[in-house]
Amino acid sequence: MGSLPKLQSFNTPTVDAERKKELLLFERNAKVRFKRLDLLNLAFTHRSYANENPGVVDNNEKLEFLGDSVLGIVVSEYLFRSLPDKNEGDLARIKSFVVSENSLAQIARALRVDNFILIGKGEEYSGGRKKKAILADCMEAIIGACYLDSGIKSARNFVLSFFVEEIDKVLENKHQKDYKTLLQEFAQKKYHSYPRYRLVKKSGPDHDRTFWIDVELNNRTFGPGKGKNKKQAEQEAASIAYAHLCEGNQESLDRSSS
Repeated sequence: MGSLPKLQSFNTPTVDAERKKELLLFERNAKVRFKRLDLLNLAFTHRSYANENPGVVDNNEKLEFLGDSVLGIVVSEYLFRSLPDKNEGDLARIKSFVVSENSLAQIARALRVDNFILIGKGEEYSGGRKKKAILADCMEAIIGACYLDSGIKSARNFVLSFFVEEIDKVLENKHQKDYKTLLQEFAQKKYHSYPRYRLVKKSGPDHDRTFWIDVELNNRTFGPGKGKNKKQAEQEAASIAYAHLCEGNQESLDRSSS
């Protein structure tokens, strides 16, 4: 069996004195220590920033790819060891909530990751620093950077310091649920079909839009859900449909959301 290839070099953003202070502040708040601050800095580098500096710096997407896998194995191992009475399906459902975009973004906000992201001017103008997907991706990149910097033990400690609480929330049914996924799973199992979402209307100027979306399933229409973007409106519509379809069937509800 061949040895692993050498760790590639990265074009990391410059860590000047001011940036070093910022990264050390993040380390202190997150209770993590990096040997290479340039790796941590790269984890904060969104592709929009790299695109404005072509050939000068890389972005954090490869670290995100790695961090996603590290997060998955750490959470899977923890669930396997700590919940021996759960079957594979239960463990998979718990994990899906724990490593979800919602969960990652929530932890990122608690760590004030948005304050440290290096982001392009256009993305900054559109509110990208607060976007759930960007925060979640950055959190995975930080995990990937931690693994490369100090190995699996340090990465495991870092992950579990935040995600055990998320696991407990799921076990206590206090987590934020992805109703679109729950509704789709219910629809496939019950009706062998998929929910269909439809934009009912939208209002407001471009910078402050409100959307109304309903969802159709098994010849019934539910909603509309309302939100400041289409994803929020679809989630609300899905939650309305899920509540109606599972009404009077609490066992099914508990089983699907655990």
